[in-house]
Amino acid sequence: MSRTQDDLFSEPLDHTAPRDHSAARLDTSGVTPDGAAWLASAGTYPRSTLSLWAERPQAPVVLPCGSVFDVVSTPAIFGRRMLDRLWDEGPGSGPVAVFRGRILMFAAPGTAQRLPSLLRWEEFGRTDGIPPLLCHGTGDAVTVPAPTDLDEPARTPAGSRWLVAPDTRNPWLPGPEVLLWAAVRAARAAVRISIFPHPDQGAKVYDVSRRR
Repeated sequence: MSRTQDDLFSEPLDHTAPRDHSAARLDTSGVTPDGAAWLASAGTYPRSTLSLWAERPQAPVVLPCGSVFDVVSTPAIFGRRMLDRLWDEGPGSGPVAVFRGRILMFAAPGTAQRLPSLLRWEEFGRTDGIPPLLCHGTGDAVTVPAPTDLDEPARTPAGSRWLVAPDTRNPWLPGPEVLLWAAVRAARAAVRISIFPHPDQGAKVYDVSRRR
C-alpha cells in the first residue's frame, strides 16, 4: 500500500547514506585540504584553483554547478530553519555556506532541475510558507567562500563564510527529496517559532559526525 505525501512529511526520514565518523569535525568553519580538492574539482582547472587558494587562502572563487554539485540558495532565516530540520530530525546536510545574506546548500547534481518541479507538484500545494528557492545547476555558477578558517583575524568579504565546510573528497550531498522534506518542515515550524530570535543563532555549530 502506497503512502500519502502527508505520511512522508509526518515521519522521520529513512536515511540510507552511511555516516562518516572518520571525518568528524566539531569546528565546521574551516575547509580541509580534501574538502578544498573536492570544491576545486568542480572547475575547469582544479590545479589553478588550488594554487590560488595556496597563495590567497581568503579568496572566494566562482565555481560551476551541475557536475560535482548543485546549489540551492535560500533566504537566510528560512535556510537556517531548513538546516536545523536537517540536523535535528534528518540526515544532516552537505556543505553549507553563507554568501551575501543567503544560505547556499550544496546538493547532489540534478537537484536544481528536480526540486522546482517537486515544489510545483499539486500534492505539495500546501507550501505557502516556503519562500522562492534559487536552484543553481548545469549552466550556472556560484561564488564559494574561501577555505580559510574563521578563527583567523581577517574575514572573507561580502559576508562569505562556511556553516558546514566540506571535509572530504566525496561528501554526502542531499537530493531534491531531502531538501523538499526540510523545506516543508521548516515552513511548518515557522508558525510555531517565537517572534524573538534564538540566542546566538549565528554561532550554532553542526556536528558533522552525525551526518549519514
